[in-house]
Amino acid sequence: MNPILIFEQLLNGAGYGLMLFLIAAGLTLVFGIMDVMNLSHGSLFMVGAYVAATVHVHSGSFAGAVAVAVAATMLVAVLLEVTLMRRLYGRDHLAQVLATFGVILVADDAVKMVWGPSPVMAPTPAALSGPVDLFAGLPYPSYRLVVLGAGVLVAGLLYLLVNHSRVGMLVRAGASDRWMAELMGVRVKRVFSGIFVLGAALAALAGALMGPIMAVQVGMGESILIPALVVIVIGGIGSVRGAFVAALLVGLVDTMGRAFVPQLLRATLPPALAADLGPLFAEVAMYALMAAVLAFRPAGLFSARA
Repeated sequence: MNPILIFEQLLNGAGYGLMLFLIAAGLTLVFGIMDVMNLSHGSLFMVGAYVAATVHVHSGSFAGAVAVAVAATMLVAVLLEVTLMRRLYGRDHLAQVLATFGVILVADDAVKMVWGPSPVMAPTPAALSGPVDLFAGLPYPSYRLVVLGAGVLVAGLLYLLVNHSRVGMLVRAGASDRWMAELMGVRVKRVFSGIFVLGAALAALAGALMGPIMAVQVGMGESILIPALVVIVIGGIGSVRGAFVAALLVGLVDTMGRAFVPQLLRATLPPALAADLGPLFAEVAMYALMAAVLAFRPAGLFSARA
């Protein structure tokens, strides 16, 4: 097996994993700290991707498009939190799932009304459209390197925010004992609202950065939500550190599986059968990883509730 190809797929897997982390971090904070099952989180990812693609095409500025996408999605999240989510904080998970699933349907129809049912183009920034020679024989897309760097940077900032800041201290206090935190003067509702909007901003950033790599289309939020949920289950609900480790694992397993499982099957099976089974086995690899982790650590790798 070609070592250069393996290294290239490792980079691709790490990049995909870091984008999964941006989505899963917001989801695990909302679920683990606020105890709210928010299925509409993927729709916020979709809104970020659509807004960024549109602004980029019309303005020519990718950085400006990402900023506008994050700001617009945060505004949508504020409206969603004020009009719906606050009414769900005290409800059971079934009510939360049903209500946020309804938001998914509304969001998909709203996107169809604004942008139409066809995918929209999310161009790669002109300055980042070419490859970079990492070493001899491995030209790598410069845009994917920027995505990798952005993911690492945001992950580091999020770690500092949650673990080494006053805001993070208030969040942890509200999550550990909401009643006691309120007695000590912490405005827990305001903290929770901030967490929800922060999660939306991370999802929008991931959508804006992933737009030039994946198809920007209706339903993209639902398809990315499933691996994001797998990430928070593997990492442990409510754990940002767990989400980071699990996202990298899922990203690497998914990418390596899609790249190499079909090739391995073609070496031992008839080509037609290998072509049918390869994508299926690659897709199952992510769930096999989750099953293997939960067999040894049922609460996840770094459960915040342990």
